[in-house]
Amino acid sequence: MRIAVEGCMHGDLDNVYSTLRYLEKVENTKIDLLICCGDFQAVRNEKDLESLSVPPKYRSMNSFWKYYSGQEVAPFPTIFIGGNHEASNYLWELYYGGWAAPNIYFLGFAGVVKFGNIRIGGLSGIYNQRHYHLAGHYERPPYNERDIRSVYHVREYDVHKLMQVEEPIDIFLSHDWPCGITDHGNWEELVRYKPFFKAEIQERTLGSKAAAELLEKLKPSYWFSAHLHCKFAALVQHGEVGQVTKFLALDKCLPGRNFLQIVEIETVPGPYEIQYDEEWLAITRRFNSIFPLSIHRANLGGAQVGMKDCRDWVRSRLLTRGVRPFDFVRTVPCYDPSQSVSSSCFSGHHRNPQTEFFLQFLELPYLLDNTLESRDPTHSPVSLISRDDYSEDIPIDDVDEMEELAEINDGETKNE
Repeated sequence: MRIAVEGCMHGDLDNVYSTLRYLEKVENTKIDLLICCGDFQAVRNEKDLESLSVPPKYRSMNSFWKYYSGQEVAPFPTIFIGGNHEASNYLWELYYGGWAAPNIYFLGFAGVVKFGNIRIGGLSGIYNQRHYHLAGHYERPPYNERDIRSVYHVREYDVHKLMQVEEPIDIFLSHDWPCGITDHGNWEELVRYKPFFKAEIQERTLGSKAAAELLEKLKPSYWFSAHLHCKFAALVQHGEVGQVTKFLALDKCLPGRNFLQIVEIETVPGPYEIQYDEEWLAITRRFNSIFPLSIHRANLGGAQVGMKDCRDWVRSRLLTRGVRPFDFVRTVPCYDPSQSVSSSCFSGHHRNPQTEFFLQFLELPYLLDNTLESRDPTHSPVSLISRDDYSEDIPIDDVDEMEELAEINDGETKNE
């Protein structure tokens, strides 16, 4: 199986897919799957841009809308996780995972799926210590100025579910890097390219502590990340004679940058398709009763249903229904370049039929539009947030690279 791994997509699906088609042609090979490590930017229309945590002048429709509308179809099965620059309102519709567009699957805020007999797990978002330990998923669309910059922060509840996985994981995805991963690669070369990383590496603050815990627990064969807009490889030996994890972080899609890597994995012959994972569905069913929907953290010891009972129940349900995810459904009108969209349209939360069918299948209640506590400023978790917390959300060089991309685009326009 040949898997293409991409760093930060930033909505540039057209260029990534055309690059892969070109590679297939010149190398006379076949790509079976594309994996994206976050900042996918599944923006369906202009209203979604309001939930994208970037300065307004950098908000752009890019090309995902073409695949959402059906104007284009993804030429490769595509699996992605969320980062810190996302249409967060849309990803919240698909909290448990689902088709963001035909042939393009969002792994959820945390999730595990199978592709053939390869198990792929992932964690969306980036790590923020205060939100991780002290908050649940309290944000609801339409997001205010604070919530738009916290909704993508990883929560302990989602990591706790992933920590329950016992069966081997072949590939794991995170947007930010596991903390301490630089100990296992050539960090001196990294800081020559990104000198401002040196202090964080020495202070052991570069990366996600939650991802580091998952790396130690899950020990996947491969771990792919993005976020810091550079390529970095590492080899993690778990114990003296234990499992080895091959780590690779990739850049974002820009000319001359290392944003793609092809990985070949031994597996059974195809064809392959994305399927539900039995163990993960059992974990989801077991822990949904303690889903934290307010500013307060989850009671992680509150799940009462035994894992074996959940597993047996899920297995029976899958035997009856099958393992393919529920079909893609559009929930809002897609972007039309010939028309403008009123700012009064499409605000708030949309119940995605995929999510409703998924929860009905697992006999779980729909909770994503619940608001258990007021979002009045007197109840908002201001104490959890300081202005300095946001410095970790966007890499130091990110704005400069946006300017660089704008200059490239301007140059191309002038040459046309």
